[in-house]
Amino acid sequence: MNLAAAGGRADVTHRRFLAIALPATLAQMTTPLLGLVATAAVGRLGDAVLLGAVAVGALLFDFLFWVFGSLRMGTAGLTAQALGRGDALEVRATLARALVLCAAIGLAIILVHVPVGVLAFRLMGTSEAVTAAAAVYFSIRVFSAPFAIGNFALLGWLVGIARTDIGLGLQVLIAGINAALTLLLVLYWDYGIAGAALANLAAEVVGTLFGLLAARRLIGANWRLPLATLLDRARLVETVGVNGDIMIRTGLLMLVLLFFTAQGARSDDVTLAANAVLYNMVMVTAFFLDGFSTAAEQICGQAVGARDRAGFRRSVGLVLFWGFGFAVPATLALWLGGGAVIDALTSNPQVREAARAFLPLAALTPVMGVAAFAYDGIYAGSTWSRDMRNLMFGAVVLFFAAWWIGRPFGNTGLWWAYLAFMAGRGVLQALRVPALVRRTFPA
Repeated sequence: MNLAAAGGRADVTHRRFLAIALPATLAQMTTPLLGLVATAAVGRLGDAVLLGAVAVGALLFDFLFWVFGSLRMGTAGLTAQALGRGDALEVRATLARALVLCAAIGLAIILVHVPVGVLAFRLMGTSEAVTAAAAVYFSIRVFSAPFAIGNFALLGWLVGIARTDIGLGLQVLIAGINAALTLLLVLYWDYGIAGAALANLAAEVVGTLFGLLAARRLIGANWRLPLATLLDRARLVETVGVNGDIMIRTGLLMLVLLFFTAQGARSDDVTLAANAVLYNMVMVTAFFLDGFSTAAEQICGQAVGARDRAGFRRSVGLVLFWGFGFAVPATLALWLGGGAVIDALTSNPQVREAARAFLPLAALTPVMGVAAFAYDGIYAGSTWSRDMRNLMFGAVVLFFAAWWIGRPFGNTGLWWAYLAFMAGRGVLQALRVPALVRRTFPA
């Protein structure tokens, strides 16, 4: 692939948008399989302690990797802009800088994993038996940190050059190796919870190696990078700044989600379970919306790099068109067919009744949140990361204000606060776009 030849103005068409979005959607849907396979395999051992331990350990890594998964968005935006400028050298340098940053973060996690693990398990309040087993899982899987975070950078780079098809292949490879090794190590070779962690570690390492080979092949013969370019001070500051802003934004998003879960737990076990069932249903629609957001990162970023204002406006229109085009039917499908899905996910009559009571609110999530997903991709591709971060602060304040007002209404008020948060994110970002466009594309 000639990266310089691939640069310039983006081909902003429905076909190209979907060619990027659909593989990105499928790639993200493979991610939950990593934890699901480990849970299923360990669950077959019939030991509740081990099952609880792998659930706790996986949750901790989900938290860590989700925060640093923001490196995918930053890398995608910076890469797409370099591609739009036709700067093949900077396309390569963006990947190299991102991988160096990922390696540093991963090694830092390994160095501090013992006190982090002790603190995390203490905060979770797990039993001594679960903590001991989870510590084994955590102490092995933590060595996958540089590779798992590096895979986010590789995926972001592939998004930036519009090769989400290869990104999908890498994610399927990681999930497939993880599944196969987990079954072998846990069920056949009797390695227990350590086997689940080793399988995940091996899958991430292989994924990184194949990702690097894919990048090398895409770059071609001219893959060498001058050290001065790699260590360019301005570009390094930009890389750290963009990714740091998006990390903070992601941390704020997680704060809201954790608070939402905690408030459901404070109500009662039935409400907690009902919210979990509904949230899992909503997450399926989120994968598609996130795929559209990923496509926005590429086409908007390339338009910004090419200084193509008209192409950028067409890109924004495409993102919103496909986002709302999916969100409205998704809301109707959840509203009309959600009851059957609830029955399939739980057999508890109380949980079923509670989930049905809050289903109309949960069903509104796609249509209320579609603008937030769309503008996340637009902002990330345009590297408007500082505004992305600051506007998230505003949306979080809106969430807690709405939750406080809705406290007398219990879980209903909590759901309304979450919907206000999702809608608020989109509205705040939309209002800010005209000023950012004028700044990015000066007359």
